[in-house]
Amino acid sequence: MNQEEILKLFRDSGALLTGHFKLTSGRHSDVYYEKFTLLKNPAICTLICKAMADKFRHLEAATVVGPTTGGLIIAYDVARYLGIEALYAEPGENGRIFKRGFSLDKKQKVVIVDDVQTTGRSINEVIELVRSYEAEIVAVGVLLDRSGGQVKIDYPFYPLATVAADSWEPSVCPLCKRGEPLTQRGSRQF
Repeated sequence: MNQEEILKLFRDSGALLTGHFKLTSGRHSDVYYEKFTLLKNPAICTLICKAMADKFRHLEAATVVGPTTGGLIIAYDVARYLGIEALYAEPGENGRIFKRGFSLDKKQKVVIVDDVQTTGRSINEVIELVRSYEAEIVAVGVLLDRSGGQVKIDYPFYPLATVAADSWEPSVCPLCKRGEPLTQRGSRQF
């Protein structure tokens, strides 16, 4: 799938929302990409995850790691297409952790995947977790990089689509200044 096909999935499914949103990062935006509208549909999720797996096939990874919640679904399905295991990085007191007896071996080849990147916080938490096991990160992939390529990842980076979506700190948000009602989306509560 190319970038336009991914963005068309967001538009056609109603997953591209406009308004005044508080993002998972805490920033505000006038656009929200509701990945769960895509991920709740197995036929769409399958298309996305197969496209992502195709980008990683040549890397000979042993494991796909994704952060909860959306990254968990993507990690599972990408791993299924690659014929390897999927592990899930869950929130801990100081970043992401593995639970349920999950771990990585030293030098184990790992691909990290997630859904929508805005600030890179979730991905960087997973990177730190994987590095703590001295595993080898061979690539990072996301469904959508909404930073327009501004967030730099120190590993080969494979977004299925990239957009430059505006976002602002709450103190400088023009939507707040106009008094537009704020809708909170995402998984982290502030």
